[in-house]
Amino acid sequence: MHIQWYPGHMTKAMRMMQEAVKQVDCIIYVLDARAISSSINPKFDELIKNKPVLYIIGKSDLVEQEDIKKWTKAFSKQGKNFIAADNVSGKQRGLIIDKLKKINAEVIEKYAQKGAKKSIRAMVVGVPNTGKSTLINSLCVSKKTITGNRPGVTRGKQWVSLAEGVELLDTPGAVPPAFEDQQKALHLAFIGSIKDDIVPYDELAVEIINYFRQNKTQDFLDRYKLESIPEDNVEAFDKIAQNRGYLLGKRGYDYERTAKALISEFRGQKLGKIMLDFPEEEKEIL
Repeated sequence: MHIQWYPGHMTKAMRMMQEAVKQVDCIIYVLDARAISSSINPKFDELIKNKPVLYIIGKSDLVEQEDIKKWTKAFSKQGKNFIAADNVSGKQRGLIIDKLKKINAEVIEKYAQKGAKKSIRAMVVGVPNTGKSTLINSLCVSKKTITGNRPGVTRGKQWVSLAEGVELLDTPGAVPPAFEDQQKALHLAFIGSIKDDIVPYDELAVEIINYFRQNKTQDFLDRYKLESIPEDNVEAFDKIAQNRGYLLGKRGYDYERTAKALISEFRGQKLGKIMLDFPEEEKEIL
């Protein structure tokens, strides 16, 4: 299976961000905790190279905290400014705002010496469906942006002002124009960062089965009441469909329903809290 997805609106989004970055003081780079390496877009390198960056490891409540610690250790070791956040509760709101002011301390002090108060402008970037808009909403007293659990919800730039003297620019999610690493593309498809109609349900479901043959196998067996995962994928589908009662009468098993259930339950943590990417020792993260 080869995954390729780069719709026209992403080209426009990248151009917009290249212009907008001139207006901001810093970058908030949102990464999905379930697939941190995969949610890094190399095309953002040009945007962030001359700006202070705060990395938000978003959706951290969807993975095991012991796994998150492996990444926070790697980020700390490499001197990255970061915060692990769940994006929704707003518990990290004060910490995020304080960190934004800290990484912009130099420019704030520069304005203060002139008797002026500096409003920090931050551009929020990330691949689709990492929770950029949800993060912004958690920082606001009232919801200001449009959110959704599918890629491509945010299409234009949206400015949001916070009472603490911080302005946030929400931007559309963008993936690389081409995936050099298809494993990363697959992980993005797993978590819903690639539009579902790009990757056939049955093929994605097969890849999920393949994943559980090697990882967290017992969770998969318990969920679908299996003694083992058959090596033959058709047989695996048959057994899952049979145990779930996904039948088409005399026509056999409902493979489409079975595939959709596998994908939905993977994303909904019904198969456990799963982290797909782990940091590589001594390798630069970003």
